[in-house]
Amino acid sequence: MNYNETLNYIHSLGAFSHKAGLERITAVCQRLGDPQNDFKSIHIAGTNGKGSVNTFVSSTLKEAGYKVGAFVSPYIVDFCERIQINGEYISRDDLCRLSQKVIDTGVTLTEFEFITAVGFLYFSENKIDVAVLETGLGGRFDATNVIDSPLVSVITKIGLDHTAILGDTVEKIAAEKCGIIKNNAVVTSLNQPQSAFEVISSYSQNITTPNQNDLTDVNVSVLGNSFCYGGETYKTNLGGAYQIENALIAIETLKNCGLEISTTSIKQGLEKAFIPARLEVVSKMPLIVIDGAHNPDGADVLCTVLAQHQNITAVIGVMKDKNYREVLAKTLPYCKKVICVKPNVPRALQVEELAIEARQYCSQVLTVENMGDVLLHLDQNPTFVFGSLYLASEIRPLLRR
Repeated sequence: MNYNETLNYIHSLGAFSHKAGLERITAVCQRLGDPQNDFKSIHIAGTNGKGSVNTFVSSTLKEAGYKVGAFVSPYIVDFCERIQINGEYISRDDLCRLSQKVIDTGVTLTEFEFITAVGFLYFSENKIDVAVLETGLGGRFDATNVIDSPLVSVITKIGLDHTAILGDTVEKIAAEKCGIIKNNAVVTSLNQPQSAFEVISSYSQNITTPNQNDLTDVNVSVLGNSFCYGGETYKTNLGGAYQIENALIAIETLKNCGLEISTTSIKQGLEKAFIPARLEVVSKMPLIVIDGAHNPDGADVLCTVLAQHQNITAVIGVMKDKNYREVLAKTLPYCKKVICVKPNVPRALQVEELAIEARQYCSQVLTVENMGDVLLHLDQNPTFVFGSLYLASEIRPLLRR
């Protein structure tokens, strides 16, 4: 199969086409020779911050001289982004070739199970030292959880998301995320809900959390952050206050993973880390920022940045199966103008319905049918694009041009 045929096949498998469980991924890995056992792993679960922690950790391990695989979920720009080695995406040829190997096992998989198996194969073939694995959904039955004895299990901040699948309380969701804990240290965020922390504590007595008393000299900007932690000064090009929290989780993860990593490598890794559509500044004059905020917790984080600006134009597109009403209620009061668009996916909310919701919070609301026409409605005021990672993926190349 060529690249497009391979992608069409993978997407045809469906996200929830089979009952949750590790039986299928275990079976396919066994038939492939258990490639997930050929490298060390750091495993990350949580509701928000997984991608940022993954990027900080992977970037630092690369700076420390390790050959690092990163398994990312979801991708923002390119499907091949999901499987990386030292920041380089898997090639389309390799994706096609290894996909065929997975197909040839004869095991019926979901889309996420399939790409997880491809990732394990790619990492094994390339003899990486360590993989940083990001769960797709939950943890207990996530396909990445077929690995044994990760160096560290990381639980980022837990909130209410995917409640129909993971449970309708923070405690239930935390229990699902804690399925990745396997007799080792767990790094939690500074702001973990107490109820979630109690659940995590019931799964492990060996918990390492960043010491907030060691955090000083914090400078936050959409253009990047700096802070002092444990007597050392760190910088990140990933902006926003929440990235300091993610950086602290990464620092503690790296210090407790058992690998040889210098403070210099950590500083360089954090500063070089980059993620598309995570408060990504695609223009400084005028300011245009793309952010993947699509749930209430993500909206809270985005609001801390919106509050620093005036006369904001919001470009929004949301998924109808997400809690978009709460996202809009939190973010749009900061905005002077709202441009409603529909990402090109079946789950997306129609622009007319989105506009009705948006007008509750902002009087100047436009609807745009063609994504390219968004640019016609932008001016010299700050513009923030958010509401869905699908929107970020679709509009990002247009704005960057």
